[in-house]
Amino acid sequence: MATSRRRIRESPGDRLFLIGVYTLLITVLAAVLYPLLFIVSSSLSSPLAVSSGRVWLFPVDFSLAGYRAVFGNSQVLTGYANSLFYAVFGTLISVTMTVALAYPLSRRTFFGRNLVMVFMTFTMLFSGGLIPTYLVVKELGMIDTRWALLIPQAVTVWQVIIARTFFQTSIPEELAEASEIDGCSDLWFMWSVVLPLSKPIVAVLVLMYAVGQWNAYFDALIYLKSQSLQPLQLVLRNILILNTSTGNMEASEMVQRQQLADLMKYSLIVVASLPVLVIYPFVQRYFVQGMLIGSVKG
Repeated sequence: MATSRRRIRESPGDRLFLIGVYTLLITVLAAVLYPLLFIVSSSLSSPLAVSSGRVWLFPVDFSLAGYRAVFGNSQVLTGYANSLFYAVFGTLISVTMTVALAYPLSRRTFFGRNLVMVFMTFTMLFSGGLIPTYLVVKELGMIDTRWALLIPQAVTVWQVIIARTFFQTSIPEELAEASEIDGCSDLWFMWSVVLPLSKPIVAVLVLMYAVGQWNAYFDALIYLKSQSLQPLQLVLRNILILNTSTGNMEASEMVQRQQLADLMKYSLIVVASLPVLVIYPFVQRYFVQGMLIGSVKG
């Protein structure tokens, strides 16, 4: 028998509240979406349209000159490849070390875990500073090597705390005890049981570390000297800030070069942001779930 659905009548106060919520959400959406559309539209417009400020929402005088200039620069392609290397292998190292550190700290049978957490939390408040860190990296022989961007910042305490909380709330102690009775070693239990059950938090860690590695440029600015090792962000900085013209140039040539530089800014933003925008939809579901479990409970 079909039952008729009765719609709950909303009071004027509830309707006014919903109108306010929708208005706020639409305003926030417009504030976030418009800059993205503007950047993409500017990157697809002509240099003259961008420099004259005629681009507002949609591309004006459609042109791919900015992207041709970006990908025609060998330094950009080298920096792109370096950033992909640092993001992939840096994320792999960071996630592995974070999980290996967070899981033992989540087990009550691990002796001295509270003392270890105290020392780790202390590093969130106080650090040795830039110069001592540089001297340590130098003494380890990592200056002007790829390891300088992979090892010193491999583990972040905040990510360890989130992962530890997830393991505490999602991996029961009884499960570990049952596997121990069956003769399962700690490493095999972690590989065959813990990791398959921890996809949400692993996705969170992958996204956090990958975005951090992709956007990082300060460590490369300090530790790297060879242009062949520089990541994309440092290459973009050199192009947009340090690339000044030399020699005698005619006024028309200077204007054209400045117009192309203005256009390249938007093309470089799109090129640099594309990998993160592509990765996020695939991990978004796990990201939300992992953040809620890892940071709210416990």
